[in-house]
Amino acid sequence: MLINTKYRSIEPEIMDDFAMEGEILREALDKIAKINQLLGGNQLTLRGVQDLIATIPKTTEISIVDVGCGNGDMLRKLADYGSKNNLNFRLTGIDANNFTINHAKKLSENYSNISYRCEDIFCQPFKELKYDIVLCTLTLHHFKNDKILRLMTVLYTNSRIGIVINDLHRTALAYRLFQGLCFFFQLNAMSREDGLVSILRGFKKGELVHFSKKLNLTNYKIQWKWAFRYQWIISKL
Repeated sequence: MLINTKYRSIEPEIMDDFAMEGEILREALDKIAKINQLLGGNQLTLRGVQDLIATIPKTTEISIVDVGCGNGDMLRKLADYGSKNNLNFRLTGIDANNFTINHAKKLSENYSNISYRCEDIFCQPFKELKYDIVLCTLTLHHFKNDKILRLMTVLYTNSRIGIVINDLHRTALAYRLFQGLCFFFQLNAMSREDGLVSILRGFKKGELVHFSKKLNLTNYKIQWKWAFRYQWIISKL
């Protein structure tokens, strides 16, 4: 079967149901985190943060918000990195699913500088939240283009230093390779289905450039990275 990746899919993912809970969701969250870690996704986001804070004194407290934080693995990686490098990070995870947030809290019990908030990022409380850096790791593709522009406007307005986006490159090869990963990692049906839909909801570079122009961004870079990711770093410094 030929895979058409010309346009972004608008098919919803099972995980988009914010009321979802239970063992299937927990397993999916942890498997996604594991795959992201093994394929270098977390490292890609970390390098984006390093890029943004390169000229900031180490003694400065830096607040970092992770939008769509899942099980919190990216925040824990940042906390570990900050601890090893004497950096003062204050980390907050945001997710609209209460089960997901509670799971992340349990996994982060030993991290005093990580907190979590269960809220819809399109509602007023999130629009009023301020931070130095905001992360979007495998989250942006969940939204249609108009919502992406609305969200990015809020993120840019409320961030002091910048934004790090890490999301999927929409390509038939990535789709086929993920089908192989499903077998290798023994992913459950929900993870398999959502993962394939995610790739078809991912991006071409030209679409990210288009968003940048619509948002009137001037200081940004978009780079293709393994494994079939785009790193979109937006700096306000």
